[in-house]
Amino acid sequence: MKHHDDTRPRTAGSYPSGSGTVVYDRDWAEDVRRSVRCAVALLGLLLCVDWAAGGLTWWRGALWLLLAVLLLLVLFPVRVSAGPGWLATRRLPRLRTRWVRTDRLASVRPLDGVTQRLVLRDTLGNRVEIDPEVLLRNPELWYRLAEGARVSEAAGTLRCGTAALHRLARRVDSETALGVFRASGLE
Repeated sequence: MKHHDDTRPRTAGSYPSGSGTVVYDRDWAEDVRRSVRCAVALLGLLLCVDWAAGGLTWWRGALWLLLAVLLLLVLFPVRVSAGPGWLATRRLPRLRTRWVRTDRLASVRPLDGVTQRLVLRDTLGNRVEIDPEVLLRNPELWYRLAEGARVSEAAGTLRCGTAALHRLARRVDSETALGVFRASGLE
């Protein structure tokens, strides 16, 4: 429904306003290409093996295509973006953007497992899972998260996970310094 006075109702958990640019995961496009290449390679391999064995039919080809699409969905990377006071992730299968207010963080919790994850929760109840490697590869994203986390810590809303953030900050600093050192050719 269009509003005649051009005002829109805002929810309590909207993106914060303010000047500043939005930064994105700069390696995301290459990760997408890698995922597509893996899925196409699997499809080609399955079709070639099935064709060489003499058993390739249209329904088996459709089954191999479905298997390749499922692999693509599993490998498809999460799109991470951040701005002043917020961090967002977007996954392909659900086509849903999840975001947290970094200036209102309530907890930061590292999850160990097959892949390491960092779970961010804000005071509005929003939750985001992010791979810490994305933050290591993109210092701009880390800067946005750290900036908001400092505000949360100063406001007293960030009660759980400050140690994990400080560990990650040291890791980002050492990786960034190592990258500068390698780029300078002094290695």
